[in-house]
Amino acid sequence: MDLLADTMKRSVCIIPARMGSSRFPGKPLEPLLGLPLVLHVLARCRLYEGFERVVIATCDQEIFAATNAYGGEAVMTGDCHERCTDRVEEAVRKLALNLDDDDLVVMIQGDEILVTPEMIDRVVEQHNTSGAPVINLASRLYRQEDFTSPDTVKVVMAPDNRALYFSRSQIPSDTRGQNAPIYQQTGVMAFTNAFLRHFGEMPQTPLEIIESVDMMRVLENGLPLDVVRTEMETIGVDTPDDLARAEHILHEDPTTSCYMDP
Repeated sequence: MDLLADTMKRSVCIIPARMGSSRFPGKPLEPLLGLPLVLHVLARCRLYEGFERVVIATCDQEIFAATNAYGGEAVMTGDCHERCTDRVEEAVRKLALNLDDDDLVVMIQGDEILVTPEMIDRVVEQHNTSGAPVINLASRLYRQEDFTSPDTVKVVMAPDNRALYFSRSQIPSDTRGQNAPIYQQTGVMAFTNAFLRHFGEMPQTPLEIIESVDMMRVLENGLPLDVVRTEMETIGVDTPDDLARAEHILHEDPTTSCYMDP
């Protein structure tokens, strides 16, 4: 039994959040059903029983204070990060978690308001099955306005579910009228600790900067990235309209009742 425990991988969850979003400043503390956005994400991630710790990583004292007042854990990071993955890498270093190279760091972006324990479990299980050092959840898009919105990062995958490209433009093309399903990149990703450390050492890449998508850094360096698909709708809150839509869905979502009073 002790030998089994020694070989089990550890999993931690880091939630990057900052007040200075260019598209929606202050969104982490915007209330939905009376609870700030980022604290919904924190509470939903806590529902997943496989995490050793769930920590919000932020450069803003307001988010740090709100997290502590809610009874959560937060860590302060630098304010120089353009990409959320870089913030997560710093947070893991500052927390001194003593993770082994193959232990798992799961990043849930602070605006991924509809994340569920089931989504997280699928990402973790994919890593356990394939051993891939990077896993990203992709969710099906259903609304026409999301297909062309630059706020929605689209992803195309090979038949074996390896990521081929991420873009804020519509991919794949609909010019031939084939009605191909379109998937968006979600803010639910998992990295081995060794890969996250390696990611932090790599400079930003040209297409990463053009698309403003940090996972392009992985692809441009010729590294594999596995994608797990879900047909469930997710929302990354990028605008006030997204916030209103998310609040409506949260009200009807059964996961919400697991951490909030009716």
